[in-house]
Amino acid sequence: MTSRSGIEKPPCGSVSNQSKMKTVSYKESLELKESLGHHQTTEPAITIDDGVEEEDDEPQSLEELFGVVLIFVDLVLVVLSLLIGDKYLSLERLIGNISLAIALFFLLDVILRVYVEGTVIIFRILRIIILIRVFRLASEKERLEKVTRRMVSENKRRYTKDGFDLDLTYVTARVIAMSFPSSGQQAFYRNPIKEVAKFLDTKHEGHYKVYNLCSEQGYDPKFFHYRVERIFIDDHNVPTLEEMLKFTASVRKWMQQDENNVIAIHCKGGKGRTGTMVCIWLIDSSQFKSAKESLDYFGERRTDKSTSSKFQGVETPSQSRYVGYYVTLKYEYNLKLPPVRSLKIKSIKLYAINGVGKGNGTDLRVKIFMEKRLIFHCIGATQENCKLFFDGENDWVVIGLENCPLVSNDVKVRFESSSDIPKGYEDCIFFFWFNTSFIEDNRLYIPRNELDNLHKPRMWKIFREKFAVELNFAEV
Repeated sequence: MTSRSGIEKPPCGSVSNQSKMKTVSYKESLELKESLGHHQTTEPAITIDDGVEEEDDEPQSLEELFGVVLIFVDLVLVVLSLLIGDKYLSLERLIGNISLAIALFFLLDVILRVYVEGTVIIFRILRIIILIRVFRLASEKERLEKVTRRMVSENKRRYTKDGFDLDLTYVTARVIAMSFPSSGQQAFYRNPIKEVAKFLDTKHEGHYKVYNLCSEQGYDPKFFHYRVERIFIDDHNVPTLEEMLKFTASVRKWMQQDENNVIAIHCKGGKGRTGTMVCIWLIDSSQFKSAKESLDYFGERRTDKSTSSKFQGVETPSQSRYVGYYVTLKYEYNLKLPPVRSLKIKSIKLYAINGVGKGNGTDLRVKIFMEKRLIFHCIGATQENCKLFFDGENDWVVIGLENCPLVSNDVKVRFESSSDIPKGYEDCIFFFWFNTSFIEDNRLYIPRNELDNLHKPRMWKIFREKFAVELNFAEV
């Protein structure tokens, strides 16, 4: 069917998609109306709809202005970052995070706009600048990771030669102490496991063995060609005597196989548990005779005094105590376990109790562990499984234990409080380890600075210098 304008109309029933097809509308010309019957007419005006909304020629000024401001801010941050360098690590990290957020915003903007034709040439140039900035930030990721890892490792001595930057220290030419070889998110602030493997394969290919002391996490041993041994020690705690002897026997065997063989030992931070095991090996291999010499040497090697004087050796008193136990194992028991002694704890006496919580022991709870299992607990407030004897004049309290089972080998005692006393490791006020085979005269006296958590100066406002714990035993 044809209209009088000569344009063919679609047949009835046909579907027209105006978003895809051009539509044609007819308008009578002004000349036709004015001729009133005249056959002579001009062409009628025809408008063609392309099915696309007309775009505003004006740029989206607010959005573009916001982009320009962000670019300016980012450039300022880059200049500021270069100026401060590594002097202020916390500020450097903040700048890096802000810059990364800006980069992510622009990356999203680029993804949305990259295929859209720009109308103003200057904003095409800006997009190129944005892309360059995104790639530049990606290249800075390695630098940001290094700064973060250095913040976490504090002033532990790092290996920063031959293209490596690892929280890793040669304690001796054949003994390496390091932090946990990590993957995933942890690799952002700790040693990346692939970098550690690359380092060991580069420096000691085929001649290294790794000892993982973490009970809390492991990794695939294939990274280190399956030359990995694991000893399950809880964080801030000690190995058992048996675990220490097994460890040194394993190291001794490995070292004797080849004079080029080395060991790499780690826990989480490469300090407490790692230092404990390194020190007992130094004693086992006769590099040191006393626990103090070995502990001092490890701390000296692990600490980078050029950046800070903070000590990065073994600090937890129980760990140092067990290094001392190993000296006895070597020189008195010929590297064999001592005879087992089963004892009963009769009482626990606390000296200088005034000012500790309620000051009379009624807010304290005592828990005793063997082989990582709770075997006994008592509550001062209700005197459950115990009786309290308080002497305010002499400033002590005695906790008489009732129904406490026999203890033997490695024992852990932990003190908790219902009062508002600062807590340390394990969310308790203090704890300590001992082995019953080393108890003399059925008495164990531990001063404040040799109790775990209380060795830290921040606890000394409450626990005075004369604070101490005394355990009294009975033979069975």
